[in-house]
Amino acid sequence: MFQDMRLNTDQNLFQKFFSMSWGLLFLITLMACIGFVALYSAADGNLDPWASRQMSRFAVGIIALLIVAAINIKWWFRLSYPIYILGFILLIIVEIMGFTGMGAQRWINLGFIQLQPSEFMKIAVVMALARYFHAASEQDLCALKFLIPPFLLIALPVGLVLLQPDLGTSLMIVMAGITVIFLAGAPLWLFFLGGGTALASLPVAWYFMHDYQKKRVMTFLNPESDPLGSGYHITQSKIALGSGGIEGKGFLEGTQSRLNFLPEKQTDFIFTLWAEEWGLFGGLFLLGVATLILAYGFWIAAKCRHNFGRLLVMGLTTNFFLYVFINIAMVMGLIPVVGAPLPLVSYGGTSMLAVLIAFGLILSSQIHRDSKLLS
Repeated sequence: MFQDMRLNTDQNLFQKFFSMSWGLLFLITLMACIGFVALYSAADGNLDPWASRQMSRFAVGIIALLIVAAINIKWWFRLSYPIYILGFILLIIVEIMGFTGMGAQRWINLGFIQLQPSEFMKIAVVMALARYFHAASEQDLCALKFLIPPFLLIALPVGLVLLQPDLGTSLMIVMAGITVIFLAGAPLWLFFLGGGTALASLPVAWYFMHDYQKKRVMTFLNPESDPLGSGYHITQSKIALGSGGIEGKGFLEGTQSRLNFLPEKQTDFIFTLWAEEWGLFGGLFLLGVATLILAYGFWIAAKCRHNFGRLLVMGLTTNFFLYVFINIAMVMGLIPVVGAPLPLVSYGGTSMLAVLIAFGLILSSQIHRDSKLLS
């Protein structure tokens, strides 16, 4: 009898695991492969130093994704607050003994990897908010005292991230968190009030911004004012994007990147490198893959039968959208340069692992969408 029960349980787990969205996994792999090709080109036709490492990290990340996806979503529901607390502690550790690079103290040096806790905090905040609003009633959502804790869940890590300083990541945490609160059904007047307050506080925020952050804003408004200094990055990016034309210059034929005019071509400006070589068609293809990934996320959220899964998937899908939108808008000069990677494409270990773990949670929500959660 017990053997039959165990056999049925194993079969159910096997069936659930293979019922995951393999189309989403294919698109994730395809977008990562675009990154491998771009990093190979960034190194002038060599796998080292970037493409080979990125492939290894992707392999490890895919294993992590599958493990996270296989774990029942009810366990992630129960672990949401502990994961948030762990992420918050890691942010405090960064402030005390974090590794400093490129003028910012954002990493914890573990020897084999430099961990950036703020990347994982994007996930932890969404998980904690989804957990908080899981069993919220309409009466709860109309009570101001009920809405104070979720804003604190956002504000506390954002404050620590701003100290690093990392304005781009802090804004992504805020936007993803507000998205979860909005989808949970919080009253609209709260968002109008918050938006008005944010606009009114811009002069105060300007006063507290670092000099380099102010310079980025001024460069965004007038990049031609200092084309060889603060405006160099975005000027070269626009030249590379425009020179790619419709069909591109060809693989390994991008002059701006090959002649090292394009800065940070393996990280923040990798979309520019890709568009210069593959043109408008190549850029639209990459955007098409990212759009299909977003569509999968929204579809999985719609299929979830518990509020936690819906909010979690929508929050993490929004996070992915923010990654893509901010990076591409930045390299096109539509927003100030904030140092946001292009997910699965830009070179980086922590960001790659964080994105794949997020997709593991999304697939866990899909596989276990019928699970009964304890409120």
